[in-house]
Amino acid sequence: MSDNEHRFESVPAVREGLRSVDYLADEGIAGVVYLADRLQKPVLVEGPAGTGKTELAKSVARSTGARLIRLQCYEGLDESKALYEWNYKKQLLRIQAERNAAGWSEIEDDIFSEEFLLTRPLLEAIRADEPVVLLVDEVDRVEVETEALLLEVLSDYQVSVPELGTVSASQIPLVFLTSNNTRELSEALKRRCLYLHVDYPDLEREKEIVLTKVPGVSENLADQIARIVRSIRQLELKKAPSVSETLDWARTLLLLGIDSIDAVQAKETLQILLKYRTDITKAEKELSAG
Repeated sequence: MSDNEHRFESVPAVREGLRSVDYLADEGIAGVVYLADRLQKPVLVEGPAGTGKTELAKSVARSTGARLIRLQCYEGLDESKALYEWNYKKQLLRIQAERNAAGWSEIEDDIFSEEFLLTRPLLEAIRADEPVVLLVDEVDRVEVETEALLLEVLSDYQVSVPELGTVSASQIPLVFLTSNNTRELSEALKRRCLYLHVDYPDLEREKEIVLTKVPGVSENLADQIARIVRSIRQLELKKAPSVSETLDWARTLLLLGIDSIDAVQAKETLQILLKYRTDITKAEKELSAG
């Protein structure tokens, strides 16, 4: 990739590009995205659920005008859902239609051609001619064997299809792998990637996110929301409020016509922020004490 093909000119350009699509990146996030573009390396993004890891990949795609291709990982994901598979029903129909008109070798050449290939996200990203952002979401959910498959594809940016040959990338996709750290990923995969830890935003940044994402919210309300959410996250909870839940809470308070939160109003709307009864009880005690 030559200089004029780079997606970003500088780290500030990354921040400005992401801000243009309402993603507020700090210097650390912007720096890793810039290096990933320049070094043509995947980014492994780890951190608690709901901190904007998936949204980062989506925002990079939007800010650069690239096509987003997403592979949602889950237990049991295999090659046929990640890479490619053959359209067996269509192949069978072709065999039935041509069995009396041609020899088997001719039919075999025909049915293992592009017409019968069903591409899945990894092969789709490799074959794409246009700029692509590949999002491999929740990679920690797949088995070690599938992780090895990912490693093979991301090491050389090519896929071997035995019946068709090797498919190499004509352009290197910008790759983001997200992980909630439910299991330890292999050292081999980590070595291949740049590492980025995305944590909950600090007070000022979360306030700025609320002001950016929730039209009509006042600076006073955004400040109160950010402070209360920060204090709740410091409790020992089963699930701390995510940034998206902070935004949902802000929208809820706005709909209720609340511009300054008191303890009663906060308690009455805690179910927007928290999803476990025990967490809500702890937060109610914190709000009463506060």
